[in-house]
Amino acid sequence: MQLILASNNTKKIRELRELLKPYPVTVRSQREAGLSVDPEETGSTFEENARIKAEAVFAADGGRMTLADDSGLMVDALDGAPGVRSARYTGRHDDSDENRWRLLLKNLEGVTQRQAKFVCCICCLLPDGSRIETRGECPGRILEAPRGSGGFGYDPVFQPEGKTVSMAELSAEEKNEISHRGKALREFAKRIEEYLHATDK
Repeated sequence: MQLILASNNTKKIRELRELLKPYPVTVRSQREAGLSVDPEETGSTFEENARIKAEAVFAADGGRMTLADDSGLMVDALDGAPGVRSARYTGRHDDSDENRWRLLLKNLEGVTQRQAKFVCCICCLLPDGSRIETRGECPGRILEAPRGSGGFGYDPVFQPEGKTVSMAELSAEEKNEISHRGKALREFAKRIEEYLHATDK
């Protein structure tokens, strides 16, 4: 089963392929599918942005199964920011992950209530016109300084609930087990299995 991922983010593609390895799914990036689609993410929620990206790639690719995800970090003390603007938190999409998490730490200086959560929403459009949508969350807290060199995004400054290390200090397997994306994808895998079983009848 071939699935077009509405992204060219190499780290995200690698992570998604690893998470979907147990399932009969071949993940291809937009670039590998010969597509160049970059819709404006105008949604106010992760669900809306995932849907926008999936619909744009689905239309450009002629209706093959397409999966998009939108994810980000929500910090309680910042009223849910950076939220859907996690990748654009500095106001410049091309800034580095370090630029973004350094701004986050600056905005939390002196703040003791540092609860936060990672959120991932997945939208998969299927050739028959139906869709599968799932959501995963990973609760935790924002550290006062970065730790670790693994992962990407805000991982170095996020400590998952129940762990004594940052997300960036976890192995890929440990991260996939507890991450927001891992949870959303495992639910997606169950739903796609149900879909395939139903279409085989």
